[in-house]
Amino acid sequence: MNIRHYLTLLAVVLTVQANAGDYRDMAPLKLDVPEMKAELVYPPESHPRLDLVTPPTASPKFDFDFFKSKTNPGVKPYTFMDDVTFVGIPLFVAGWALKSDKAMFRVNAKADQGGKKNTQLLTDFKTGIDDHLQFFGPAMVVGLKLGGYEGRSDWPRLLASAGMSYAIMAGLVNGIKYTAKEMRPDGSTANSWPSGHTATAFVGATLLHKEYGLTRSPWWSVAGYGVATATGVMRVLNNRHWISDVMSGAGIGIMSTELGYALCDLMFKQKGLLRNDLVLDDENPSFFSISMGVGLGGKDLVFENNGATRTIKFRAATVVDAEGAYFFNKYIGVGGRLRVRAQSAKDFGDFIDFAAWEDIYAWEGLRHAYQTLRPQDYPAGNTDEQNFYTYFNKIGYDTNSEEAWRNANSPVTDIYGTVKSDHITEFTGSVGLYFNLPLSDHFSLGTKALIGRSITQELDIDGYAEGNVNDISYLMTIDNRPGQKLPTGDPNLSVYNLEYPNRTGATWTDEWEYLTIGAKSSTSFGTGISLTYKYKSNFSWRLFCDYDHTRKDFTAKYDPFHFMQQGVSSGAYTLMEILGDYEDGQGLGVREYNTRKYMNYVTLGLSFMVNL
Repeated sequence: MNIRHYLTLLAVVLTVQANAGDYRDMAPLKLDVPEMKAELVYPPESHPRLDLVTPPTASPKFDFDFFKSKTNPGVKPYTFMDDVTFVGIPLFVAGWALKSDKAMFRVNAKADQGGKKNTQLLTDFKTGIDDHLQFFGPAMVVGLKLGGYEGRSDWPRLLASAGMSYAIMAGLVNGIKYTAKEMRPDGSTANSWPSGHTATAFVGATLLHKEYGLTRSPWWSVAGYGVATATGVMRVLNNRHWISDVMSGAGIGIMSTELGYALCDLMFKQKGLLRNDLVLDDENPSFFSISMGVGLGGKDLVFENNGATRTIKFRAATVVDAEGAYFFNKYIGVGGRLRVRAQSAKDFGDFIDFAAWEDIYAWEGLRHAYQTLRPQDYPAGNTDEQNFYTYFNKIGYDTNSEEAWRNANSPVTDIYGTVKSDHITEFTGSVGLYFNLPLSDHFSLGTKALIGRSITQELDIDGYAEGNVNDISYLMTIDNRPGQKLPTGDPNLSVYNLEYPNRTGATWTDEWEYLTIGAKSSTSFGTGISLTYKYKSNFSWRLFCDYDHTRKDFTAKYDPFHFMQQGVSSGAYTLMEILGDYEDGQGLGVREYNTRKYMNYVTLGLSFMVNL
């Protein structure tokens, strides 16, 4: 240390010592403490990109102030049409465009109800869950509000917005229903389009979305729209609505709620608003979405066996998706999709032709046996076919009248089919790459490349028949001597005597799997293009067109003559099995048809998206 540092240190010490005496006679130092006010300070949200403009209340209290208006400070007011997306319009239009694609389903199967012929089928699927799920949205909104969990609006503004939304929806739905007069799939009433249940469900979902999804957590919106979509799908499965009814109903539900809130925003202005919207300040396009759409393509199946072909036709499919992706940047990410694609039969074709079952009533095998024996005790000039019907009329079976088969002596007194499932439903899980191209602050284009696995749930129709057990007396000769020419055309077989069928006194019933159509699991490849509209910082709507390709190995098991085993004695059944002239050469047994088809599906739909 040099001399300059010593001199500086000495000067500081002397200065402090000299001034110390100045403080000996000073009064004690008083510290004025400012008045303290208790105030809650909220830490930052756990999500680094989520900014809550209005902090939540410290401790929710029950809220029963239905008529008391209150407004929280700092909440941004809405202007008229400020929060309208117009996404309900394409949904409604899509449903209207699909109105012409109807299934073949109709009323009741049994001939003894309403005098209808038994050429009809009725699905056996039925659930009442959709009657309750349509109220999920408003129930959640009211429950959260009563519990003191603040949403967008106070009670008066909420009740006005909800009442306006339901009133608009009811006016639109009922006005269209009783003007269009579309018959329901089950044939019950002519007020099918659009679906009131689905419209009600989507009004409730949009209420939940606006009150709590936009202001508290986006997962409230996901829950609301997910349940509303499930409600619409169940209306189709219950054969209460066509897919066109459901899509138009969803569009009306969303449009009605947006219009109801827009009118209340005009009337209430800032009054009655409690919370601002959540704000997401990240441009990363990661998302989770739920979608509903219509599937086109792959609308018929042709089966072949032993030269015989049978065709079944399908209508447009109902498609529901849950999809999500994580993006590494603005342009590329990875994700997956779960898709349920339900395609119902429009025409069962040759598999279901109950009018042709008169051939079965007429005992096809016996007809061939009769024509082979050629008895001579009928009017001259009659054809074998005419003589055959005369023969059966003699024993009390009027083959020209279906009702005659339902008398007490008939071998078959009732026969019909019950559709357990009229859908071929595919469940597909896929993963792959997602791509995004921003066009502006609100719009972007997207595409994807997916690979996955598809599992198929089968179509199922059961048969039911009942009647009286009949026996047939006959003498059969088997002769394998060379050069024998027997009446049947078979060198080893002849029926020399065939007597009238006789009742045994026993009755029979039979219920069996008449037709099942399914497919093996397969690998699926998918892509698509989409247009995304980001109408809030953390919510978007997306229009998409997807293309999926898979190879399916379909199997149809068809058993139209199963009840014959119950309706006649074993001897008579053997005679029909041997002598029957059956179209596909398979006798009375189960027919199995197989086909391999390359399925090309196009899906048009709308997605509700949460930006993560």
